[in-house]
Amino acid sequence: MDLLLYTRYRRGGGHQDPWAWETAKGGDDWEKAPAPAKVGKKMAAAAGRELPSDALRATTNVMHWGYGTGWGSLLGLAQVTGMRAGVFRGLVFGSLVWAFDYAVLPPMGIYQPIWEYDAETLWKDLSAHLLYGAVAGGIAENLAD
Repeated sequence: MDLLLYTRYRRGGGHQDPWAWETAKGGDDWEKAPAPAKVGKKMAAAAGRELPSDALRATTNVMHWGYGTGWGSLLGLAQVTGMRAGVFRGLVFGSLVWAFDYAVLPPMGIYQPIWEYDAETLWKDLSAHLLYGAVAGGIAENLAD
C-alpha cells in the first residue's frame, strides 16, 4: 500500500526519498500531520497528555504501523480459525478497512464526511486499501499452507 502511495507522491512532484517519506521526516506541524499522527495526538490528549511537535514523526509511525498491523492481525486470526483469507477475501477486507476509516475519522475531525470528497480522491484511497487487503489476504493464505 505504501509503495503505491509513495509512487503517487513522486508522480505528483514529491521529492523526499522513500525512507524519509515513509517515516514522515521533517514533519512538525500537527495541523498538516497525516491522519495517523492526528489520531495518536487525540488519543494522548484523551489520556491527559499533550504531545510536543517533535513527537509527530514517532507518533505517525507508531500509529500507522500499529493500525495496519492490527487490522492484518484480525485477518490472520480469521485465517487460523478456518476462514481462508485469499486475495478475494482480502479485497473485501481492504474495503472494510477503508469504510471503517470514513466511519471513524470524520467524527474525530480528522477526515471530512465521505460525501465531501470527490470520486477521484475516494478511488485513490480505496484502491490503496484494496491493494493492502489483496496482499494481506494472499500472504495470510500462503502462510497457512
